[in-house]
Amino acid sequence: MKVYYNFENYHVQKPVVTVGVFDGVHKGHIAILDRVKHSAQEVQGDTVIVTFWPHPRLVLNQDVSIKLINTIDEKLQLFEKIGVQHIVIIPFTEEFSKISSQQFIEDILVNKLKVNHLIIGFNHHFGKAREGNFELMNEYSKQFGFTLEKLDAQMVENEKVSSTLIRTSLNNGDIITANKYLGYDYMITGKVVEGKKIGRTIGFPTANILVNQDYKLVPKTGVYAVEVEVSGKRYPGMLNVGYNPTIDPARTKLNIEAHLLNFSGDLYEMDITLLFKQRIRDEIKFEGLDQLKKQLNSDKAEVLKILGV
Repeated sequence: MKVYYNFENYHVQKPVVTVGVFDGVHKGHIAILDRVKHSAQEVQGDTVIVTFWPHPRLVLNQDVSIKLINTIDEKLQLFEKIGVQHIVIIPFTEEFSKISSQQFIEDILVNKLKVNHLIIGFNHHFGKAREGNFELMNEYSKQFGFTLEKLDAQMVENEKVSSTLIRTSLNNGDIITANKYLGYDYMITGKVVEGKKIGRTIGFPTANILVNQDYKLVPKTGVYAVEVEVSGKRYPGMLNVGYNPTIDPARTKLNIEAHLLNFSGDLYEMDITLLFKQRIRDEIKFEGLDQLKKQLNSDKAEVLKILGV
């Protein structure tokens, strides 16, 4: 897979193109990408994804409240796994947001990408103030000589799959629904940093995880069954997202800490990935460490059951 941050080295034969932010690279996106791959095979061309970074809402609204499903690195990993050949990442700036729909089509799609066939999703909008839509794109496609195709929304249990729906599920702690719409386990990657080491005194040492990007969505506080990927190997784990009210009642900063089962070794300063499977319960304040330990043993049994270990 080739990744382009400009068009200097872009040379693609009969490009079959799709355009979007693709936060989540979820089942709806995957349906589009599968269609792009199939169409490219039909015309003996190459698959091309055009995406934008940063997320437009981070730039236009300076919306610090929005949390994203994917980092750019996660998104690229998912694209590569799907088998896309070319990724063009356009830096999204205020200046770029002001170009018209016709300018986007003529300058980007036609002159720079040399689009042969364009595939877009059911609610695709583009250009200044999102003025462009399928009908407008259809007119331009005839003018500029490329073919166009629109795909219907993808449904899961009578719901249209969307990034917004997935974010809502994650914010509610509904990992099962989020994973169902994503088509894979929701993931967070972070660096293991030093904590207070209280967990080891009750038989549950934890890896305290610093999330690498501030905009990455962290699911609702609580206890989760997870798999933890360390250096390419996965371990069952139990994860707490919260404020540790039993140990540190005054804490105001969110903490993410994982207890890895069947693991021994030093994780400090390592990047590890959490793969979310299911939320078990709310975070609870206990009267003391003995009650906490009792609950953690119960959580461990539940995690092992969920993960089938």
